[in-house]
Amino acid sequence: MSTSTVIVAILLGLCAGVLAGLFGVGGGILFVPTLVALGLGQLEAQGTSLLAILPTVLAGSWSQRRYGNLRARSALIVGLGSVVGVEIGARVVVEVPEDMLRKLFAVLLFAVAAQLVWRTRRRRPRYPDSP
Repeated sequence: MSTSTVIVAILLGLCAGVLAGLFGVGGGILFVPTLVALGLGQLEAQGTSLLAILPTVLAGSWSQRRYGNLRARSALIVGLGSVVGVEIGARVVVEVPEDMLRKLFAVLLFAVAAQLVWRTRRRRPRYPDSP
């Protein structure tokens, strides 16, 4: 790895950490496109992202637990389901051509963005009498 690549990777980790702390997201949304831009293939970027997110998840969960925002039972249920889903997805993804995989990832990002916009526009304020 060149020095510039290491610097970009550190900045990527910092940005992902801040976004994970703020919004509970960051790993795949930032890691995968940036790792592809740094020269990894789509499949390698996705696999690398899965491992790179572990420290972020652990640190974020620990911090959110201190603030009383962690629901361990819900996290355990979602986490166990995710483990099964990751195994299935990892078996399927090796059979998908890389260009198709990149397109599917882009569709996923657009769908998530569209859902966020839709929900934000429809959501009423939780506390309507607040200033």
